[in-house]
Amino acid sequence: MFEAFEIMKWPLLACLLLPGLLVYLGLHIVQREIIFVDLALAQVAALGTCFGILMHYEANSWESYLLSLGFTFVGAGIFTLTRTKSHRVPQEALIGIVYVVTAALGILLLSRSPEGNEELRRTLIGEVLLVTPEQVLRTFGLYVVIALVHWFCRRKFLTISFEPDRAVAEGRSVRWWDFLFYAMFGWVVTSFVQIGGVLLVFSFLIVPAVCANFLADSLGAKLLIGWATATVASGAGLYASYVLDLPTGAAIVCALGLALILSLLAAKFRRGPAVS
Repeated sequence: MFEAFEIMKWPLLACLLLPGLLVYLGLHIVQREIIFVDLALAQVAALGTCFGILMHYEANSWESYLLSLGFTFVGAGIFTLTRTKSHRVPQEALIGIVYVVTAALGILLLSRSPEGNEELRRTLIGEVLLVTPEQVLRTFGLYVVIALVHWFCRRKFLTISFEPDRAVAEGRSVRWWDFLFYAMFGWVVTSFVQIGGVLLVFSFLIVPAVCANFLADSLGAKLLIGWATATVASGAGLYASYVLDLPTGAAIVCALGLALILSLLAAKFRRGPAVS
């Protein structure tokens, strides 16, 4: 038992400490109805890592991290400019195009690397089991700073995400606050992609937020449910990966998927049968 704790200690701390901010940002993303923006930004960050690998930098080096961050800020600018009231071309369509193109570019770049297939797998599912104390503490410190910015500016961010028409009516600089939101969001995603990969980032951002929306109405209740979902699914996924010798990131994603099914059933049971 002690050996298992030593192996899983830092992965467990990473999955307990870091998803808290991801859940909060996920509620914003679900409310904005741009579900795949996190997946797209995660893939943009992974593309930066691919460029770093092609330039012979280590995937976890600070050079690769800065490249990923730079690519992500560009993506944040693109998504800021493509948010319009016109529905001629839905923003979600443009987000999907960015994801597909950056994924294809990543494949092309890694085809030039002798270990391309392994690196591609790593960008998708990550290596959370190999996370270091430095990575966890450094990323947690960054998340605390970004969480404080969101706390002090919470009215502006919440209004733009949850009441965009009111934000426009009040004369807020929507594009500026949108860019700041996406830039910090991209920074969060970039940092976690280095640890957990694209799929785990997407799952932590969206699944707990969707579970919370099924079960609660107020923002506070949604946060509590989302955090509880992420915590329980992380523990269950890590335990299953250790006992059954499964890939850790994929096990956590599947545990989150199971949590979503249970939340849907709980929501159906709570509301009862529809009256015809």
